[in-house]
Amino acid sequence: MNRGGGDRSFIGHNAPMTCRLESPAPAPPSTAGPLPAPLAWIGESFAAVRRAGLERPQRVRSGRQGREVELDGRRLVNFGSNDYLGYCGDVRLTKAASKAACAEGFGAGASPLVSGHSQAHERLEAAIANLLAVPAAVTFPSGFAANAATIAALVGPGDLIASDERNHASIIDGCRLARAEVAIYPHRDVAALDRMLAAAGPARRTLVVTDSLFSMDGTIAPLADLAAVADRHGAMLMVDEAHATGVFGDRGSGLVEAAGCAAGVHVRVGTLSKALGAAGGFVAGHAELVRWLRHAARAWIFSTAHPPAVAAAAGRAIELLGVEPERRRELLARAAAFRDRLVAEGLEVAACGGQIVPVVGGGAEQAVAVAGELAAEGFFVPAIRPPSVPPGKSLVRASLSWHHTPDDLTRLAAALVRHARR
Repeated sequence: MNRGGGDRSFIGHNAPMTCRLESPAPAPPSTAGPLPAPLAWIGESFAAVRRAGLERPQRVRSGRQGREVELDGRRLVNFGSNDYLGYCGDVRLTKAASKAACAEGFGAGASPLVSGHSQAHERLEAAIANLLAVPAAVTFPSGFAANAATIAALVGPGDLIASDERNHASIIDGCRLARAEVAIYPHRDVAALDRMLAAAGPARRTLVVTDSLFSMDGTIAPLADLAAVADRHGAMLMVDEAHATGVFGDRGSGLVEAAGCAAGVHVRVGTLSKALGAAGGFVAGHAELVRWLRHAARAWIFSTAHPPAVAAAAGRAIELLGVEPERRRELLARAAAFRDRLVAEGLEVAACGGQIVPVVGGGAEQAVAVAGELAAEGFFVPAIRPPSVPPGKSLVRASLSWHHTPDDLTRLAAALVRHARR
């Protein structure tokens, strides 16, 4: 490592690069004054949001995501990001993005079907397919777009969708866009799903869709059992691995790999923006499935491709999964020990099994109060309130990262015991 000259910005995998930042943007015009008459309803509706304790602050982050984060000028230990493997601020991704931007420009400039699909995108899709051990993959500008567009491309009027009641908003919106009949089954209730599909009338096509790791409560879907039920009823099975990609499985491809049921999962969705530290989403599976999505997934066809530099950063993160497996092993071991400590202290922790550890607090005001008290002790642990969770089930959610030290977790556990056990 050259510390005396040359590229002096690289002094460690997660060390900051030397960058010159532009001056802050000018302040926007004042928002004072009454709303125009056609928008008056917004003020009335937002007043109801505020009365319910559901107003959400817009925080401004300075610097990089990492073990600590600076929000609105306040430095906190960061338990609020999805940077599970610590790659968001990793200089190796920054360098890969910089190299690709120099070679291919920053913006993609067009949709993938026109001229936006770059060599960086082609390499990334091949890397995703290789990671998941499937024939093909296609990338989307976001994980939300991947879910919403894929569901609507697979089913439509006259079809049936069976969706877990706690699925992500992007899955819910995809179901709405599809205009198919939607049946909601109780969370992780395979027997109820089986009965539901048996009782359903004839449908042209049937799709079962689930998250693998549910982001709000940290629970894990029974994927092998779901695959068996889907097979029994001739249904397609789609699994969103957004919070599992990079963290679970021997290769780090997700919970489908860990559950050993890849052959029974027909559509595998993931994101590049969480454990992989970049941005965008993907769908992977059979080559004909991917070819169909390139012709039917509207969010892919009619969106500008995400920047080649972002694709290159994501590709670099996938390379790192193969050479740094200890990151996911250490993360999951620390998360298990952290959960066990909270349970031993009598806190109500959801039946989670991964790096997302929620502590149920009841009402929205209580969750906000606990989050504020934790912030006063130096921890950013966000409050999760409706509509993200059901009424009465608000919580504070600790998202663990490989960056967190055993001391961080010991101190956070003690703070949670002081403030959340009431």
